[in-house]
Amino acid sequence: MCEDLCVLRLVEYKRCLYYENGKKVIEARWRGNPVILKSKLENFSSYEPLGILDYQDTAEELSPLDVVFYATLEDEDEDGGGGGGGGGNGSLARLWGKKLKSRDKSYSRAELASLWSLLQQEEFTFLRVLQDLSSHVARVLGSCGHFYAVEYLSAGHAWDQNIFSLDDVAVPGLQEQNGAGARGRWTSREMVHRIALSFLDMVWHFDNDFTHKLHLCDIKPENFAIRKDLTVVAIDVDMAFFEPKMRDILDQNCSSDDDCNFFDCSSRCDPMKRRCSPTRRNTNLQVICEKIFRPWFSPTLLGAKAGLPLQVELQRAVQECSETDRSEEEDGGGGRGGRDIHQRLLSILNRLVQEGGGSAEGGGAWEGKGHVHTALNF
Repeated sequence: MCEDLCVLRLVEYKRCLYYENGKKVIEARWRGNPVILKSKLENFSSYEPLGILDYQDTAEELSPLDVVFYATLEDEDEDGGGGGGGGGNGSLARLWGKKLKSRDKSYSRAELASLWSLLQQEEFTFLRVLQDLSSHVARVLGSCGHFYAVEYLSAGHAWDQNIFSLDDVAVPGLQEQNGAGARGRWTSREMVHRIALSFLDMVWHFDNDFTHKLHLCDIKPENFAIRKDLTVVAIDVDMAFFEPKMRDILDQNCSSDDDCNFFDCSSRCDPMKRRCSPTRRNTNLQVICEKIFRPWFSPTLLGAKAGLPLQVELQRAVQECSETDRSEEEDGGGGRGGRDIHQRLLSILNRLVQEGGGSAEGGGAWEGKGHVHTALNF
């Protein structure tokens, strides 16, 4: 990306979307296509320098193996052996190192300094690794210096009743089930059902695709987006943590349950030990039901359709989902209650999609399909 930015002038600044405590989020156009540029800290000098460069002759170049060795050792020292997104990222450094190994030529000092500044940004390493494993995270398209570019997507807004702007969504024409003709577009309600299915798909994969569950502790419309096929994408993962890191965060002193809330992730306070349980008591699905699904499927928003049998069934399931509050220990160790409500929501939404005349494809919607498992130890 650097050549396009600095030499060919193919990266055009459009506007600043966010700026606070040094973090910058910028809308730009790269080779005519919209992208988002992000950096955790404002200046390149704000990042820790790559220490190995201080002991290297300026005329020498480092091999990929040198970089991998240094990155792994350095990050293990800082990480203390922890393993979770959004905190210590030793596992991510090792995975990043494997990618460097595959390159057969040496790195310049500028390239190494740039890579090192990116590695210090948890969200970058998080997205860069997970994009190869999940369709539900934003894709990293390139980088230059301490800035990295991610795909431009239609982000959610709390003030929009559908959360996402559906006007620009590219949906295929659909044949009516009775063969009477074609419809050019899905209705907004049909698209909402498909997006809800994609949310369920995302939750299932984040719970099951990795060695440890991935917890989302800041669930709000602005932190998600949709692609043109209605796939839900997590675009801000600063507050996403794998299970070991989540347990470290929750394991704190307390005097009441209120002290055991970490944004949207919470546990209970043991009054005898005056210590928060390290086990999260709510789930990604519960918070999504509360913050996303309840407003979507409320009787007020549905109007005359609110009394239809499937809509009533959906409202009850969403209500139960948002009120289900049980830890894994209370759940028998396997989270069965959460799986049951997930399956109920999945079944109802798929029936609504079919009732609307469409197939259960697109945006992560599926029924009767096996989930693809990937094993990755973070």
